[in-house]
Amino acid sequence: MAEFFASKDWQTFLEVLPTIPMETWETFYSTVISTLLALAIGLPLGVLLVVGEKGSICPLPRWFMKLLNGFINMLRSVPFLILMIIVIPLSRMIVGTSIGTVAAIVPLVIASFPFVSRLVETSIREVDAGVVEAAQSMGATPMQIILKVMIPESLPSLIANATIAATTILGYGAMAGIIGGGGLGKVAINYGYYRYNLILEIFATALLVVLVQVFQSFGTRLAQKCDKRLRK
Repeated sequence: MAEFFASKDWQTFLEVLPTIPMETWETFYSTVISTLLALAIGLPLGVLLVVGEKGSICPLPRWFMKLLNGFINMLRSVPFLILMIIVIPLSRMIVGTSIGTVAAIVPLVIASFPFVSRLVETSIREVDAGVVEAAQSMGATPMQIILKVMIPESLPSLIANATIAATTILGYGAMAGIIGGGGLGKVAINYGYYRYNLILEIFATALLVVLVQVFQSFGTRLAQKCDKRLRK
């Protein structure tokens, strides 16, 4: 045991330990901001994928829907590690740098909003068609149906899927440490993997697991509170 505490790995762990609270905050911050931005882009796209179909409340030209679906599928098919490298010039143009937590938000949003749009599409499709038809029969406009019927009715599912998106983005953010992204991913990769420090690898991974549990627990409780079926 004395040899363990005198080892180089343990000494490196003690040196890095004071930075862990800030790295944890950076991971939390980048995940929340990226999730919100991905929702801001993915929510309207997901709704559009449903309401723009033929026979829906606001049908759009077939060529436009095919183009939109193709664009979303294309972005979803690009591996995140490759996408991070591709958008380095874009990150530098938007935030002025390609290194750090803020710079990592750019590829995180680009990688996650197509995924979010598909999750939103799934949630919106779960809305009872009879409720939508009833709103149409009362003269509601497409925008009123979207804002007052579709989104409120699918809110528990939307929150649950947003939680899935947040935990996925958290995992993406950890991988961003490979190209200089901040947070716990940087600790696990730069200090753990590259320096063969198993203690830091395990510690950073454990903190990421804790963050996943925090996001999942919060999202699950919020979804349950918004579910009208559970309030009856």
